[in-house]
Amino acid sequence: MKLSKPTTSRIRTDFAIFNPWSGTLIERLPETSQLEITSTVARARIAAASFRNSTPFQRRELLNSLADLIGRDADTMAQTICSEMGKTITEARAEIRRAQNTLRLSADAATFLDGEVLHCGIISGGVDRQAVVTYVPTGVVAAITPFNYPVNLLCHKLGPAIAAGNSIVVKPSPKAPLAADHLVNLTVEAGFPRDLVQIVHGGADVALGLARSEIDLLSFTGGGRAGLALKQASGLVRCLMELGGNDPLIVMHDADLATAVATATTQRFEIAGQSCAAVKKLYLHSAIESEFTERLLEVVANYRHGDPALPDTQMGPVIDETAAADIISRLLEAQSGGAKLLFGGTRDGVMVKPTIMSDVGQSTRLFATETFGPVLALRRFGSLDQVITELNASAFGLQAGIFT
Repeated sequence: MKLSKPTTSRIRTDFAIFNPWSGTLIERLPETSQLEITSTVARARIAAASFRNSTPFQRRELLNSLADLIGRDADTMAQTICSEMGKTITEARAEIRRAQNTLRLSADAATFLDGEVLHCGIISGGVDRQAVVTYVPTGVVAAITPFNYPVNLLCHKLGPAIAAGNSIVVKPSPKAPLAADHLVNLTVEAGFPRDLVQIVHGGADVALGLARSEIDLLSFTGGGRAGLALKQASGLVRCLMELGGNDPLIVMHDADLATAVATATTQRFEIAGQSCAAVKKLYLHSAIESEFTERLLEVVANYRHGDPALPDTQMGPVIDETAAADIISRLLEAQSGGAKLLFGGTRDGVMVKPTIMSDVGQSTRLFATETFGPVLALRRFGSLDQVITELNASAFGLQAGIFT
């Protein structure tokens, strides 16, 4: 794979990307210096000044062309995702399809950004008057993306930015930057103007450096602490952030248990539980707790976990040793507080076994904070009002579900 390289500098620090499953080194990339970030953003501003005059048709054509090229390279990009972050090959292929759809939706949206006319009769003196709303590009967008959806979440930022006539500087996760780099290279082949889409590489220092640079909008997907740090670094720059979630699923006494079990299993163990919108805690009505748990354990006991490159694998490893160790630490803490381990609870390196725990304490890290791993925490309830009160006291609010 040919990798994007911003500009050279005299002092170069690089970082390694490892295959989580095999532990083998995939690639080493140079970390972008602050000087390079500054020059990259400056070039992006020049590109934005020119691209703001592009037509909706031109923007739509560029995005559709990029979607076509992603389709052409789908197998290669899916294999890259699988190897650099451990997502199963089936999940990686699904991500590529979603990325294409995201770009095509953005392409269609480009044709509806020509403004609107508002009638002013709702105010005194506004009869027979109209207000014209015109949308103008923001300028330079900085896009900082996580490791778990390295292509699709990038397209969530790139597609709308281009559709609205902006330039964009991408900073992917250093844990999984290669598929994103491939995508940025494809923008050149798709005919995007020079410097309209650029990429910088590195960790937290690079992210903060980009946030402090002369950008016009910061779009970030990741954890809450990182989001707060980036917001503080960016000052008055407008920020769009999708942060962590500690997402509940409530199963009522009258729920379709087969559907609820299938949903809970898929939504928790997909990409080894490393999704901000994944089901992380399960509230079971006391009337169905026993039957639901029995069905859940039967499904999880047959869950195929292991080598993500194999087509029949349902769940691969977590991203690295640090993540795996944190998950086990949370399990042990919950057990010391009285939680019962019903299944799993072990790891072999970065391969954490699908885990089910019941009677998990409300104040434990496993239940009160986001756990990025394949662990489903169960709690019994009798009153829905009790559950809603408990959930509303949480700092998280990304998504929630209920079966009834």
